[in-house]
Amino acid sequence: MSTFAHITLEDRDEPLTLVWPAMGNAEAFLHFDRPDAWRGFIAGLGIYRRIPETTQRKFARAQTLYLLGWIDFSLIKAGELAALIALELAVVDRYGGELSKRRRGFAALLKHMVTADGLTDGDIHMVERCGGAAIVQLVHDVHPTLAERRNTLAHGDPFAGLLELVRDLINYAYRDYIAEGAPA
Repeated sequence: MSTFAHITLEDRDEPLTLVWPAMGNAEAFLHFDRPDAWRGFIAGLGIYRRIPETTQRKFARAQTLYLLGWIDFSLIKAGELAALIALELAVVDRYGGELSKRRRGFAALLKHMVTADGLTDGDIHMVERCGGAAIVQLVHDVHPTLAERRNTLAHGDPFAGLLELVRDLINYAYRDYIAEGAPA
């Protein structure tokens, strides 16, 4: 778990407040008064170390952008897009060979995690901890879907807890890879 020690964060005049899932509340308000608390929160959202380095780097970029949200809150939007890029890389890596090239889009791969690989809301730690549902956003039962959200991020649509949801989905996608004893 990286602490992003190379990034200096100064105290703020006001706490950083954002909507984020918390225990039993899918839309809680979290407040961070100190940069070290924000740094610890973001560092705690890392993916498993045994996941391939390319995915690790892409997800770390998302975490870095979230961390820099302490300085400029608008960078969290860029962090959300970076998180979705990391997720797309992970699902292409893990499931891309199971679908024809014509059907290998992001939305189809997310749906494949549910329909063919058995992903349920119970497999997503954030949903278990906070309540709510994520699967409906992967199988097109609720709009906007996660794939549609990726396409609308440029318009500033908020998504509470996106980094945490993406972390859980990447960890799920690589669970067998990790269990098979991938290099640490």
